[in-house]
Amino acid sequence: MNAPTVRVLYIDDEENNLHAFKAGFRRQYEIYTAISAVEGLKILENVAIHVIIADQKMPQTTGVEFFKSITNTFPDPVRILLTGYTDIEALADAINHGDIYRYITKPWNDLELHNSIKNAYDAYKAKIDLRNKVIELEKTNDELNRFIYSISHELRAPLVSAMGVINLVKMEGLYESCGEYWSLMETCSNRLDYYIQKTLQYYKNNKTISEHTNIDFSTLVPDLIELYSYSDKETHFNVDIKQDVPFYGDSFRIEVILGNLISNAIKYQKTEETHKKVGISILVKKENAELTISDNGIGILNEHLEKIFTQFFKSKTNHGSGLGLFIVKEALNKIHGKISVSSDPLEGTTFKIKIPNVK
Repeated sequence: MNAPTVRVLYIDDEENNLHAFKAGFRRQYEIYTAISAVEGLKILENVAIHVIIADQKMPQTTGVEFFKSITNTFPDPVRILLTGYTDIEALADAINHGDIYRYITKPWNDLELHNSIKNAYDAYKAKIDLRNKVIELEKTNDELNRFIYSISHELRAPLVSAMGVINLVKMEGLYESCGEYWSLMETCSNRLDYYIQKTLQYYKNNKTISEHTNIDFSTLVPDLIELYSYSDKETHFNVDIKQDVPFYGDSFRIEVILGNLISNAIKYQKTEETHKKVGISILVKKENAELTISDNGIGILNEHLEKIFTQFFKSKTNHGSGLGLFIVKEALNKIHGKISVSSDPLEGTTFKIKIPNVK
């Protein structure tokens, strides 16, 4: 395999130096020379240069000034500064504003300069490869997001229709005749709908930019309870909201957080429990809102407490998607909130949350 062609531009106001450089390196590299910064700029406009070497001391413009002038227009070529005298201020200026890769003193050592050009080209390739990888990754990520969003909607439309048919069968009194089969269909449909909704929540949490609005918890919480308990008439809710000051936050993510925790508190009740309870306590202060969601459900084993916020983690007693609490934690991270959990399999689970009040 042939070695890549490395294109090097050398700018110097002394013709002898240009000739010496070309004679010394023309076999290893494709050499372009310019006797002034203006001539060097013309070459850059017409040739894809990989490495630029410029002399610091030139009459119209210094090497540092030239590097500064092309930083935005030609950001890719790697820069090497040649200097025949020690000028700490010029070198510092070049490093800070000219984006130079390194500097070499004149007269140069052929081996040192050759190694510098080789290393500079490696740095050039690494920069271009990284940029291409980022572009490729962004493209793949966009395609994946579009696919997730599209497939979720495409799946949910017929699913909602099927769930509507099941509800119609119930209303028509036909459910009991094939109760076992209808019940199985309903369970599977609800589970799939739940998974799709969590997938959409995950997608939206990653893509949605935070927008801060005034949130009234005394309105939000009852709406969420009604939404998530529509099929549950056994659970008793004890709600205590103290909000004497305005609260500003990300309403979408706060709804996702509360919705998932309320849904879990309902879902993971003990089947034999005759007094199923969910407690929701919210205290709004100037600096934050403190939320507590508790239940007397099946609880979480102590060895699982550190894993429950991990994506797709499910215990043997958990038949969910493994996404709900992961989404809660991700949403809290987006709004700089904190969450803690305590649980006892005999008494239930309590989640405590703090969310900053942004105004």
